[in-house]
Amino acid sequence: MSFPRFRGCRSIAILGALAAVCGGLIARPVSVSHDAVSPPPSTTGRYQLAPQGRASLQAYVRGGELPALRWPRFRKFQAPAKKFYDSFGSTLPWIGEDGNPTSQAVSMIRLLEDAESKGLRAEDYDHSRWDARLTELSHGPASENDLIQFDLALTVSAMRYLSDVHYGQIDPRRIAFELGFRRKKLDLAGFLQSEIVSSRDVCGAIEKIEPLSPAYRYTLHALKTYRDLARRDDGEHLPVLRKPVNPGDAYAGLPRLTRLLTLLGDLPSAAEKRGQELAYEGALVNAVKHFQARHGLEADGRLGWRTLQEMNVPLSRRVAQLESTLERWRWVTGELAPPYLVVNIPEFALRAFNEDYQKALSMKVVVGKAYRHETPTFLSMLSTVIFRPYWNVPAEIQVQELLPDIEKKPTYLTDNDYEVVDSSGNIVTDGPASDETIEGLRTGNLSIRQRPGLKNALGLIKFEFPNPFDVYMHGTPATALFSRSRRDFSHGCIRVEDPVGLTAWALRETPGWDVEHIRAAMDGEETVRVNLKKPIPVLIAYNTAIATEEGEIHFFKDIYGYDADLESALARSTPDSR
Repeated sequence: MSFPRFRGCRSIAILGALAAVCGGLIARPVSVSHDAVSPPPSTTGRYQLAPQGRASLQAYVRGGELPALRWPRFRKFQAPAKKFYDSFGSTLPWIGEDGNPTSQAVSMIRLLEDAESKGLRAEDYDHSRWDARLTELSHGPASENDLIQFDLALTVSAMRYLSDVHYGQIDPRRIAFELGFRRKKLDLAGFLQSEIVSSRDVCGAIEKIEPLSPAYRYTLHALKTYRDLARRDDGEHLPVLRKPVNPGDAYAGLPRLTRLLTLLGDLPSAAEKRGQELAYEGALVNAVKHFQARHGLEADGRLGWRTLQEMNVPLSRRVAQLESTLERWRWVTGELAPPYLVVNIPEFALRAFNEDYQKALSMKVVVGKAYRHETPTFLSMLSTVIFRPYWNVPAEIQVQELLPDIEKKPTYLTDNDYEVVDSSGNIVTDGPASDETIEGLRTGNLSIRQRPGLKNALGLIKFEFPNPFDVYMHGTPATALFSRSRRDFSHGCIRVEDPVGLTAWALRETPGWDVEHIRAAMDGEETVRVNLKKPIPVLIAYNTAIATEEGEIHFFKDIYGYDADLESALARSTPDSR
Protein backbone atom coordinates (compact mmCIF):
# COMPACT_ATOMS: atom_id res chain seq x y z
CA MET A 1 0.00 0.00 0.00
CA SER A 2 1.20 3.51 -0.81
CA PHE A 3 0.47 6.57 1.26
CA PRO A 4 1.35 10.29 1.18
CA ARG A 5 4.59 11.40 2.79
CA PHE A 6 4.22 12.32 6.47
CA ARG A 7 4.61 16.07 6.93
CA GLY A 8 4.64 16.22 10.73
CA CYS A 9 2.44 18.31 13.03
CA ARG A 10 1.02 21.63 11.98
CA SER A 11 1.37 24.64 14.22
CA ILE A 12 -1.61 25.12 16.52
CA ALA A 13 -3.39 28.41 15.98
CA ILE A 14 -4.14 30.42 19.09
CA LEU A 15 -7.53 32.12 19.05
CA GLY A 16 -7.32 34.95 21.55
CA ALA A 17 -6.46 34.94 25.22
CA LEU A 18 -9.41 32.80 26.34
CA ALA A 19 -9.59 30.12 23.62
CA ALA A 20 -7.22 27.85 21.73
CA VAL A 21 -7.50 25.31 18.94
CA CYS A 22 -5.64 21.98 18.85
CA GLY A 23 -7.14 19.31 16.70
CA GLY A 24 -10.13 21.55 16.01
CA LEU A 25 -11.37 21.76 19.61
CA ILE A 26 -11.87 25.07 21.43
CA ALA A 27 -11.36 25.88 25.08
CA ARG A 28 -14.10 27.83 26.79
CA PRO A 29 -13.74 30.77 29.20
CA VAL A 30 -13.60 29.76 32.85
CA SER A 31 -15.09 31.64 35.79
CA VAL A 32 -13.07 31.50 39.00
CA SER A 33 -13.93 32.10 42.65
CA HIS A 34 -10.91 32.42 44.90
CA ASP A 35 -10.66 30.78 48.30
CA ALA A 36 -10.28 33.10 51.29
CA VAL A 37 -8.38 36.28 50.43
CA SER A 38 -7.76 36.93 46.74
CA PRO A 39 -4.08 36.56 45.79
CA PRO A 40 -2.16 39.55 44.51
CA PRO A 41 -2.19 40.13 40.73
CA SER A 42 0.31 37.99 38.80
CA THR A 43 3.17 39.67 37.00
CA THR A 44 3.92 36.58 34.94
CA GLY A 45 0.65 36.22 33.05
CA ARG A 46 -0.16 33.10 35.10
CA TYR A 47 -2.53 32.50 37.99
CA GLN A 48 -0.97 33.54 41.30
CA LEU A 49 -1.56 31.16 44.19
CA ALA A 50 -2.34 32.30 47.70
CA PRO A 51 0.07 30.94 50.36
CA GLN A 52 -2.52 28.37 51.38
CA GLY A 53 -2.91 27.28 47.75
CA ARG A 54 0.80 26.88 47.26
CA ALA A 55 1.01 24.76 50.41
CA SER A 56 -1.83 22.59 49.11
CA LEU A 57 -0.06 22.07 45.77
CA GLN A 58 3.18 21.16 47.51
CA ALA A 59 1.33 18.67 49.69
CA TYR A 60 -0.13 16.91 46.65
CA VAL A 61 3.32 16.67 45.07
CA ARG A 62 4.95 15.41 48.26
CA GLY A 63 2.29 12.73 48.59
CA GLY A 64 2.75 11.56 45.01
CA GLU A 65 -0.96 10.98 44.61
CA LEU A 66 -3.88 12.92 43.13
CA PRO A 67 -7.30 11.27 43.51
CA ALA A 68 -8.67 13.21 40.54
CA LEU A 69 -6.45 11.23 38.16
CA ARG A 70 -7.62 8.01 36.51
CA TRP A 71 -4.34 6.53 37.80
CA PRO A 72 -3.86 8.52 41.04
CA ARG A 73 -0.32 7.55 42.06
CA PHE A 74 2.50 9.42 40.30
CA ARG A 75 5.51 8.63 42.47
CA LYS A 76 7.70 8.11 39.40
CA PHE A 77 7.10 11.76 38.55
CA GLN A 78 7.26 13.29 42.02
CA ALA A 79 10.79 14.66 41.60
CA PRO A 80 10.26 16.21 38.15
CA ALA A 81 6.86 17.58 39.25
CA LYS A 82 8.46 19.28 42.26
CA LYS A 83 11.24 20.71 40.09
CA PHE A 84 8.67 21.91 37.56
CA TYR A 85 6.50 23.72 40.11
CA ASP A 86 9.49 25.13 41.97
CA SER A 87 10.50 26.85 38.73
CA PHE A 88 7.16 28.69 38.67
CA GLY A 89 7.18 29.84 42.27
CA SER A 90 3.65 30.60 43.43
CA THR A 91 2.02 30.47 39.99
CA LEU A 92 0.14 27.73 38.12
CA PRO A 93 1.88 27.14 34.77
CA TRP A 94 -1.24 25.91 32.93
CA ILE A 95 -3.65 28.58 34.23
CA GLY A 96 -3.67 32.19 33.07
CA GLU A 97 -3.90 35.13 35.47
CA ASP A 98 -7.60 35.38 34.60
CA GLY A 99 -8.17 31.84 35.89
CA ASN A 100 -8.63 30.26 32.47
CA PRO A 101 -6.56 27.34 31.10
CA THR A 102 -3.87 28.67 28.78
CA SER A 103 -3.93 27.91 25.07
CA GLN A 104 -0.93 25.64 25.67
CA ALA A 105 -2.91 23.75 28.31
CA VAL A 106 -5.74 23.10 25.87
CA SER A 107 -3.31 22.15 23.11
CA MET A 108 -1.62 19.69 25.47
CA ILE A 109 -4.97 18.22 26.48
CA ARG A 110 -5.97 17.68 22.87
CA LEU A 111 -2.69 15.87 22.22
CA LEU A 112 -3.33 13.64 25.24
CA GLU A 113 -6.80 12.86 23.91
CA ASP A 114 -5.29 12.04 20.52
CA ALA A 115 -2.60 9.72 21.97
CA GLU A 116 -3.85 6.79 19.89
CA SER A 117 -2.45 8.51 16.80
CA LYS A 118 0.99 7.82 18.33
CA GLY A 119 0.11 4.21 19.06
CA LEU A 120 -0.44 4.98 22.75
CA ARG A 121 -3.48 4.47 25.00
CA ALA A 122 -5.25 7.79 25.47
CA GLU A 123 -6.84 6.66 28.75
CA ASP A 124 -3.34 6.44 30.26
CA TYR A 125 -3.44 10.25 30.15
CA ASP A 126 -7.00 10.70 31.45
CA HIS A 127 -8.61 10.91 28.00
CA SER A 128 -12.17 10.41 29.28
CA ARG A 129 -11.89 13.12 31.94
CA TRP A 130 -10.54 16.21 30.21
CA ASP A 131 -13.71 17.47 28.54
CA ALA A 132 -15.58 17.16 31.82
CA ARG A 133 -12.82 19.06 33.61
CA LEU A 134 -12.88 21.86 31.06
CA THR A 135 -16.67 22.00 31.19
CA GLU A 136 -16.70 22.10 34.98
CA LEU A 137 -14.23 24.97 35.02
CA SER A 138 -16.14 26.86 32.35
CA HIS A 139 -19.35 26.68 34.36
CA GLY A 140 -17.55 28.11 37.40
CA PRO A 141 -17.11 29.47 39.86
CA ALA A 142 -13.86 27.50 40.21
CA SER A 143 -12.13 27.36 43.55
CA GLU A 144 -8.39 27.67 43.84
CA ASN A 145 -8.23 24.01 44.83
CA ASP A 146 -10.09 23.10 41.63
CA LEU A 147 -7.49 24.98 39.62
CA ILE A 148 -4.63 23.35 41.52
CA GLN A 149 -6.00 19.86 40.89
CA PHE A 150 -6.61 20.67 37.21
CA ASP A 151 -3.07 22.04 36.84
CA LEU A 152 -1.38 19.12 38.60
CA ALA A 153 -3.48 16.56 36.71
CA LEU A 154 -2.31 18.10 33.46
CA THR A 155 1.32 18.21 34.60
CA VAL A 156 1.33 14.54 35.60
CA SER A 157 -0.53 13.46 32.46
CA ALA A 158 1.82 15.50 30.27
CA MET A 159 4.88 13.98 31.95
CA ARG A 160 3.47 10.49 31.46
CA TYR A 161 2.81 11.25 27.81
CA LEU A 162 6.23 12.79 27.19
CA SER A 163 7.94 9.86 28.90
CA ASP A 164 6.01 7.32 26.83
CA VAL A 165 6.58 9.20 23.57
CA HIS A 166 10.29 9.51 24.27
CA TYR A 167 11.24 6.24 26.00
CA GLY A 168 8.34 3.93 25.22
CA GLN A 169 5.70 2.65 27.59
CA ILE A 170 7.64 -0.26 29.09
CA ASP A 171 11.23 -1.22 29.85
CA PRO A 172 12.50 -2.93 26.66
CA ARG A 173 14.41 -5.49 28.69
CA ARG A 174 11.06 -7.03 29.61
CA ILE A 175 10.70 -7.98 25.93
CA ALA A 176 14.21 -9.38 25.44
CA PHE A 177 15.74 -6.17 24.07
CA GLU A 178 19.14 -4.96 25.28
CA LEU A 179 20.35 -1.41 24.68
CA GLY A 180 23.91 -2.18 25.65
CA PHE A 181 24.34 1.22 27.30
CA ARG A 182 22.42 3.64 29.49
CA ARG A 183 19.82 5.76 27.74
CA LYS A 184 20.10 9.53 27.83
CA LYS A 185 17.79 11.08 30.39
CA LEU A 186 15.04 13.47 29.36
CA ASP A 187 14.63 16.39 31.76
CA LEU A 188 10.84 16.29 31.93
CA ALA A 189 10.55 19.34 34.19
CA GLY A 190 12.95 21.39 32.10
CA PHE A 191 11.34 20.35 28.83
CA LEU A 192 7.84 21.23 30.01
CA GLN A 193 9.02 24.52 31.44
CA SER A 194 11.12 25.66 28.48
CA GLU A 195 9.45 24.00 25.49
CA ILE A 196 5.76 23.50 26.24
CA VAL A 197 4.03 25.87 28.67
CA SER A 198 4.94 28.97 26.65
CA SER A 199 5.12 27.37 23.20
CA ARG A 200 3.17 28.56 20.19
CA ASP A 201 3.51 25.05 18.70
CA VAL A 202 3.10 22.40 21.38
CA CYS A 203 2.83 19.60 18.83
CA GLY A 204 6.02 20.69 17.07
CA ALA A 205 7.86 20.97 20.39
CA ILE A 206 7.00 17.38 21.29
CA GLU A 207 8.28 16.14 17.93
CA LYS A 208 11.77 17.11 19.14
CA ILE A 209 11.79 14.26 21.66
CA GLU A 210 10.34 11.60 19.36
CA PRO A 211 12.50 9.25 17.27
CA LEU A 212 14.16 11.13 14.42
CA SER A 213 14.19 8.19 12.02
CA PRO A 214 11.93 8.77 9.00
CA ALA A 215 10.77 5.17 9.45
CA TYR A 216 9.05 6.26 12.67
CA ARG A 217 7.25 9.07 10.83
CA TYR A 218 6.23 6.73 8.01
CA THR A 219 4.88 4.29 10.59
CA LEU A 220 2.83 7.00 12.28
CA HIS A 221 1.13 7.75 9.00
CA ALA A 222 0.69 4.05 8.26
CA LEU A 223 -1.05 3.67 11.62
CA LYS A 224 -3.49 6.43 10.71
CA THR A 225 -4.10 4.77 7.34
CA TYR A 226 -4.80 1.34 8.80
CA ARG A 227 -7.05 2.68 11.55
CA ASP A 228 -9.17 4.16 8.77
CA LEU A 229 -9.04 0.94 6.72
CA ALA A 230 -10.07 -1.13 9.76
CA ARG A 231 -13.15 1.07 10.21
CA ARG A 232 -14.09 0.74 6.54
CA ASP A 233 -13.48 -2.99 6.08
CA ASP A 234 -16.49 -5.34 6.25
CA GLY A 235 -14.35 -8.08 7.84
CA GLU A 236 -15.66 -10.92 5.65
CA HIS A 237 -13.38 -13.96 5.55
CA LEU A 238 -12.15 -15.46 2.31
CA PRO A 239 -12.85 -19.18 1.85
CA VAL A 240 -9.70 -21.28 2.28
CA LEU A 241 -9.66 -24.29 -0.05
CA ARG A 242 -7.70 -27.53 0.22
CA LYS A 243 -5.90 -26.83 -3.03
CA PRO A 244 -4.38 -23.50 -4.07
CA VAL A 245 -6.33 -21.34 -6.50
CA ASN A 246 -4.16 -20.81 -9.57
CA PRO A 247 -4.50 -18.01 -12.12
CA GLY A 248 -7.40 -18.87 -14.43
CA ASP A 249 -9.28 -20.92 -11.82
CA ALA A 250 -12.77 -20.16 -10.58
CA TYR A 251 -12.97 -18.97 -6.97
CA ALA A 252 -16.11 -18.23 -4.98
CA GLY A 253 -14.33 -15.55 -2.92
CA LEU A 254 -13.59 -13.22 -5.85
CA PRO A 255 -16.00 -10.43 -4.78
CA ARG A 256 -14.50 -10.24 -1.28
CA LEU A 257 -10.95 -10.64 -2.65
CA THR A 258 -11.56 -7.73 -5.02
CA ARG A 259 -13.03 -5.50 -2.30
CA LEU A 260 -10.18 -6.25 0.09
CA LEU A 261 -7.35 -5.70 -2.39
CA THR A 262 -8.96 -2.50 -3.61
CA LEU A 263 -9.34 -1.24 -0.04
CA LEU A 264 -5.70 -2.03 0.74
CA GLY A 265 -4.46 -0.37 -2.45
CA ASP A 266 -2.99 -3.53 -3.98
CA LEU A 267 -5.65 -3.49 -6.72
CA PRO A 268 -6.21 -0.24 -8.62
CA SER A 269 -9.79 0.96 -8.27
CA ALA A 270 -10.28 0.84 -12.04
CA ALA A 271 -9.79 -2.95 -11.95
CA GLU A 272 -12.40 -3.58 -9.25
CA LYS A 273 -15.12 -4.54 -11.72
CA ARG A 274 -13.15 -7.65 -12.66
CA GLY A 275 -14.14 -9.12 -9.30
CA GLN A 276 -17.59 -9.81 -10.67
CA GLU A 277 -16.13 -12.38 -13.06
CA LEU A 278 -15.82 -16.03 -12.09
CA ALA A 279 -12.18 -16.51 -13.09
CA TYR A 280 -9.19 -15.47 -11.08
CA GLU A 281 -6.96 -13.73 -13.61
CA GLY A 282 -5.41 -10.55 -14.96
CA ALA A 283 -5.14 -7.50 -12.70
CA LEU A 284 -6.44 -9.46 -9.74
CA VAL A 285 -3.51 -11.89 -9.96
CA ASN A 286 -1.07 -8.99 -10.10
CA ALA A 287 -2.75 -7.46 -7.07
CA VAL A 288 -2.36 -10.73 -5.15
CA LYS A 289 1.33 -10.79 -6.05
CA HIS A 290 1.68 -7.25 -4.70
CA PHE A 291 -0.11 -8.25 -1.50
CA GLN A 292 2.14 -11.30 -1.14
CA ALA A 293 5.28 -9.19 -1.58
CA ARG A 294 4.06 -6.81 1.16
CA HIS A 295 3.42 -9.66 3.57
CA GLY A 296 6.68 -11.60 3.30
CA LEU A 297 5.22 -14.31 1.08
CA GLU A 298 6.44 -15.78 -2.17
CA ALA A 299 4.88 -13.57 -4.84
CA ASP A 300 3.63 -16.37 -7.10
CA GLY A 301 0.05 -15.17 -7.51
CA ARG A 302 -1.39 -18.44 -6.17
CA LEU A 303 -4.10 -18.32 -3.52
CA GLY A 304 -2.65 -20.93 -1.18
CA TRP A 305 -3.54 -21.28 2.49
CA ARG A 306 -0.67 -19.05 3.68
CA THR A 307 -1.77 -16.21 1.41
CA LEU A 308 -5.42 -16.57 2.34
CA GLN A 309 -4.49 -16.81 6.00
CA GLU A 310 -2.73 -13.44 5.77
CA MET A 311 -5.67 -11.94 3.87
CA ASN A 312 -8.02 -13.08 6.63
CA VAL A 313 -6.03 -11.34 9.36
CA PRO A 314 -8.32 -8.60 10.74
CA LEU A 315 -7.09 -5.11 9.92
CA SER A 316 -7.33 -4.30 13.62
CA ARG A 317 -4.53 -6.85 14.03
CA ARG A 318 -2.43 -4.85 11.54
CA VAL A 319 -3.08 -1.75 13.65
CA ALA A 320 -1.68 -3.58 16.67
CA GLN A 321 1.44 -4.57 14.69
CA LEU A 322 2.06 -0.95 13.73
CA GLU A 323 1.62 0.12 17.36
CA SER A 324 4.24 -2.44 18.41
CA THR A 325 6.66 -1.08 15.82
CA LEU A 326 6.19 2.47 17.12
CA GLU A 327 6.84 1.30 20.68
CA ARG A 328 10.09 -0.38 19.60
CA TRP A 329 11.28 2.72 17.73
CA ARG A 330 10.82 4.71 20.94
CA TRP A 331 13.16 2.35 22.78
CA VAL A 332 16.07 3.72 20.76
CA THR A 333 15.08 7.40 20.69
CA GLY A 334 18.23 9.51 20.67
CA GLU A 335 20.51 6.47 20.52
CA LEU A 336 20.29 5.63 16.82
CA ALA A 337 22.19 8.49 15.20
CA PRO A 338 22.93 8.20 11.47
CA PRO A 339 24.65 6.59 9.74
CA TYR A 340 23.34 3.29 11.07
CA LEU A 341 22.37 -0.29 10.19
CA VAL A 342 19.06 -1.98 10.91
CA VAL A 343 18.52 -5.73 10.72
CA ASN A 344 14.80 -6.49 10.93
CA ILE A 345 14.41 -10.10 12.02
CA PRO A 346 10.80 -10.90 10.91
CA GLU A 347 11.51 -9.30 7.52
CA PHE A 348 14.83 -11.16 7.08
CA ALA A 349 16.31 -7.91 5.78
CA LEU A 350 19.14 -5.46 6.43
CA ARG A 351 19.17 -1.77 5.56
CA ALA A 352 21.95 0.78 5.84
CA PHE A 353 21.11 4.47 6.23
CA ASN A 354 23.50 7.33 5.51
CA GLU A 355 23.99 10.61 7.34
CA ASP A 356 20.72 12.16 6.13
CA TYR A 357 18.62 9.09 7.00
CA GLN A 358 18.42 8.01 3.36
CA LYS A 359 18.64 4.29 2.57
CA ALA A 360 22.09 3.53 1.17
CA LEU A 361 21.70 -0.21 0.59
CA SER A 362 19.51 -3.15 1.50
CA MET A 363 19.88 -6.90 1.34
CA LYS A 364 18.42 -10.18 2.49
CA VAL A 365 19.65 -11.86 5.65
CA VAL A 366 19.31 -15.25 7.33
CA VAL A 367 18.51 -15.11 11.06
CA GLY A 368 18.23 -17.56 13.95
CA LYS A 369 15.75 -20.40 13.93
CA ALA A 370 12.48 -19.89 15.75
CA TYR A 371 11.93 -21.82 18.99
CA ARG A 372 15.55 -22.84 19.62
CA HIS A 373 18.10 -20.40 18.20
CA GLU A 374 16.38 -17.01 18.08
CA THR A 375 18.55 -14.06 17.10
CA PRO A 376 18.53 -11.66 20.07
CA THR A 377 17.39 -8.06 19.70
CA PHE A 378 19.69 -5.26 20.84
CA LEU A 379 21.50 -2.05 19.91
CA SER A 380 25.28 -2.04 19.54
CA MET A 381 28.09 -0.48 17.50
CA LEU A 382 29.76 -2.06 14.47
CA SER A 383 33.45 -1.67 15.25
CA THR A 384 35.46 -4.22 13.26
CA VAL A 385 35.43 -5.99 9.90
CA ILE A 386 37.45 -9.21 9.68
CA PHE A 387 38.56 -10.69 6.37
CA ARG A 388 39.11 -14.45 6.18
CA PRO A 389 37.93 -15.10 9.75
CA TYR A 390 38.29 -18.28 11.76
CA TRP A 391 35.05 -19.79 13.01
CA ASN A 392 35.23 -20.79 16.65
CA VAL A 393 32.50 -23.40 16.89
CA PRO A 394 30.11 -22.80 19.83
CA ALA A 395 30.12 -25.54 22.45
CA GLU A 396 26.51 -26.56 21.78
CA ILE A 397 27.12 -27.02 18.06
CA GLN A 398 30.40 -28.79 18.77
CA VAL A 399 28.80 -31.43 21.02
CA GLN A 400 25.37 -31.82 19.45
CA GLU A 401 26.15 -31.48 15.74
CA LEU A 402 29.84 -31.91 14.89
CA LEU A 403 30.98 -34.53 17.37
CA PRO A 404 28.62 -37.27 16.07
CA ASP A 405 29.96 -36.67 12.54
CA ILE A 406 33.56 -36.77 13.73
CA GLU A 407 32.91 -40.10 15.43
CA LYS A 408 31.27 -41.54 12.32
CA LYS A 409 33.75 -40.31 9.72
CA PRO A 410 37.50 -40.26 10.46
CA THR A 411 38.20 -37.65 7.76
CA TYR A 412 35.42 -35.25 8.80
CA LEU A 413 37.77 -32.65 10.30
CA THR A 414 40.07 -32.60 7.27
CA ASP A 415 37.23 -32.60 4.73
CA ASN A 416 35.69 -29.48 6.30
CA ASP A 417 38.84 -27.52 7.21
CA TYR A 418 38.30 -28.01 10.96
CA GLU A 419 41.01 -28.26 13.57
CA VAL A 420 40.90 -29.18 17.23
CA VAL A 421 42.62 -26.73 19.60
CA ASP A 422 43.32 -26.58 23.31
CA SER A 423 42.48 -23.70 25.66
CA SER A 424 45.61 -21.82 24.54
CA GLY A 425 44.74 -22.09 20.87
CA ASN A 426 47.34 -24.73 20.12
CA ILE A 427 46.35 -27.18 17.38
CA VAL A 428 45.80 -30.70 18.69
CA THR A 429 44.77 -32.29 15.40
CA ASP A 430 43.11 -31.60 12.05
CA GLY A 431 42.89 -35.26 11.12
CA PRO A 432 41.29 -38.35 12.65
CA ALA A 433 40.39 -37.74 16.28
CA SER A 434 41.57 -40.12 18.96
CA ASP A 435 39.35 -41.34 21.77
CA GLU A 436 41.17 -38.92 24.07
CA THR A 437 40.49 -36.03 21.69
CA ILE A 438 36.83 -36.96 21.37
CA GLU A 439 36.49 -37.05 25.15
CA GLY A 440 38.15 -33.62 25.38
CA LEU A 441 35.65 -32.26 22.86
CA ARG A 442 32.75 -33.79 24.75
CA THR A 443 33.85 -32.28 28.09
CA GLY A 444 34.76 -28.92 26.59
CA ASN A 445 38.46 -29.13 27.43
CA LEU A 446 39.14 -29.02 23.69
CA SER A 447 37.32 -27.02 21.05
CA ILE A 448 36.88 -26.93 17.30
CA ARG A 449 37.56 -24.06 14.95
CA GLN A 450 37.28 -23.81 11.19
CA ARG A 451 40.13 -22.39 9.14
CA PRO A 452 39.55 -19.39 6.86
CA GLY A 453 38.54 -20.18 3.31
CA LEU A 454 35.67 -20.95 1.00
CA LYS A 455 34.34 -23.74 3.25
CA ASN A 456 34.24 -21.53 6.33
CA ALA A 457 30.72 -21.19 7.74
CA LEU A 458 31.27 -17.43 8.16
CA GLY A 459 32.21 -16.91 4.54
CA LEU A 460 35.12 -14.58 3.91
CA ILE A 461 33.95 -11.56 5.93
CA LYS A 462 32.80 -11.17 9.52
CA PHE A 463 31.26 -8.03 11.09
CA GLU A 464 31.79 -7.59 14.83
CA PHE A 465 29.77 -5.45 17.23
CA PRO A 466 30.06 -5.94 21.02
CA ASN A 467 27.10 -7.64 22.68
CA PRO A 468 26.51 -10.11 25.51
CA PHE A 469 25.15 -12.76 23.12
CA ASP A 470 28.30 -13.29 20.99
CA VAL A 471 26.19 -12.57 17.91
CA TYR A 472 27.68 -11.08 14.75
CA MET A 473 27.01 -10.72 11.03
CA HIS A 474 28.93 -12.64 8.41
CA GLY A 475 28.97 -13.98 4.89
CA THR A 476 28.13 -17.60 4.10
CA PRO A 477 28.88 -20.30 1.52
CA ALA A 478 25.22 -21.43 1.79
CA THR A 479 23.84 -18.74 -0.52
CA ALA A 480 20.88 -20.82 -1.76
CA LEU A 481 18.95 -20.02 1.44
CA PHE A 482 18.58 -16.38 0.38
CA SER A 483 16.07 -17.47 -2.27
CA ARG A 484 13.60 -18.62 0.42
CA SER A 485 10.81 -16.28 1.50
CA ARG A 486 11.25 -17.31 5.15
CA ARG A 487 14.87 -17.31 6.24
CA ASP A 488 15.27 -18.33 9.88
CA PHE A 489 17.92 -21.05 9.53
CA SER A 490 20.95 -19.97 11.58
CA HIS A 491 21.99 -20.68 15.17
CA GLY A 492 21.50 -17.01 16.06
CA CYS A 493 24.10 -15.09 14.07
CA ILE A 494 23.10 -13.12 10.98
CA ARG A 495 24.18 -14.17 7.49
CA VAL A 496 24.22 -11.33 4.96
CA GLU A 497 23.51 -11.71 1.27
CA ASP A 498 26.07 -9.16 0.04
CA PRO A 499 29.03 -9.02 2.43
CA VAL A 500 31.16 -7.12 -0.11
CA GLY A 501 28.56 -4.37 -0.51
CA LEU A 502 28.08 -4.10 3.23
CA THR A 503 31.85 -3.93 3.79
CA ALA A 504 32.28 -1.23 1.15
CA TRP A 505 29.59 0.87 2.84
CA ALA A 506 30.93 0.29 6.36
CA LEU A 507 34.53 1.15 5.34
CA ARG A 508 33.67 4.00 2.98
CA GLU A 509 35.43 6.49 5.26
CA THR A 510 38.37 4.22 5.99
CA PRO A 511 41.20 5.03 3.53
CA GLY A 512 42.41 2.23 1.27
CA TRP A 513 39.30 0.06 1.40
CA ASP A 514 37.55 0.28 -1.94
CA VAL A 515 35.91 -2.79 -3.51
CA GLU A 516 39.14 -3.82 -5.24
CA HIS A 517 41.05 -3.93 -1.95
CA ILE A 518 38.16 -5.65 -0.21
CA ARG A 519 38.19 -8.48 -2.75
CA ALA A 520 41.98 -8.71 -2.55
CA ALA A 521 41.75 -9.19 1.22
CA MET A 522 39.08 -11.87 0.74
CA ASP A 523 41.29 -13.73 -1.72
CA GLY A 524 44.46 -13.36 0.36
CA GLU A 525 46.18 -15.78 2.69
CA GLU A 526 45.99 -13.90 5.98
CA THR A 527 43.26 -13.01 8.44
CA VAL A 528 42.95 -9.20 8.43
CA ARG A 529 41.15 -7.10 11.05
CA VAL A 530 40.06 -3.58 10.11
CA ASN A 531 38.78 -1.22 12.78
CA LEU A 532 36.23 1.29 11.57
CA LYS A 533 37.31 4.91 11.69
CA LYS A 534 34.04 5.65 13.45
CA PRO A 535 31.86 2.83 14.85
CA ILE A 536 28.39 2.56 13.31
CA PRO A 537 25.21 1.92 15.34
CA VAL A 538 23.65 -1.47 14.61
CA LEU A 539 20.04 -2.12 15.58
CA ILE A 540 18.92 -5.74 15.61
CA ALA A 541 15.21 -5.03 15.49
CA TYR A 542 11.99 -7.01 15.62
CA ASN A 543 9.30 -5.17 13.67
CA THR A 544 6.47 -7.17 12.15
CA ALA A 545 5.18 -4.03 10.46
CA ILE A 546 7.22 -1.43 8.58
CA ALA A 547 6.50 1.57 6.39
CA THR A 548 9.20 2.25 3.83
CA GLU A 549 10.48 5.40 2.18
CA GLU A 550 9.03 4.08 -1.09
CA GLY A 551 5.55 4.48 0.39
CA GLU A 552 4.85 0.79 1.03
CA ILE A 553 3.42 -0.75 4.20
CA HIS A 554 4.66 -4.29 4.89
CA PHE A 555 3.65 -6.90 7.46
CA PHE A 556 5.47 -10.03 8.57
CA LYS A 557 4.82 -13.11 10.67
CA ASP A 558 5.55 -12.92 14.41
CA ILE A 559 8.04 -15.80 14.10
CA TYR A 560 9.45 -15.51 17.64
CA GLY A 561 6.24 -14.47 19.37
CA TYR A 562 7.78 -11.18 20.52
CA ASP A 563 4.77 -9.12 19.42
CA ALA A 564 2.53 -11.31 21.55
CA ASP A 565 4.92 -10.81 24.49
CA LEU A 566 4.95 -7.04 24.01
CA GLU A 567 1.17 -6.77 23.77
CA SER A 568 0.77 -8.89 26.89
CA ALA A 569 3.24 -6.71 28.81
CA LEU A 570 1.47 -3.55 27.69
CA ALA A 571 -1.91 -4.97 28.66
CA ARG A 572 -0.63 -5.56 32.20
CA SER A 573 1.04 -2.17 32.41
CA THR A 574 -0.59 0.93 33.89
CA PRO A 575 0.82 4.45 34.28
CA ASP A 576 1.22 4.09 38.04
CA SER A 577 2.92 0.68 37.78
CA ARG A 578 5.67 1.56 35.31
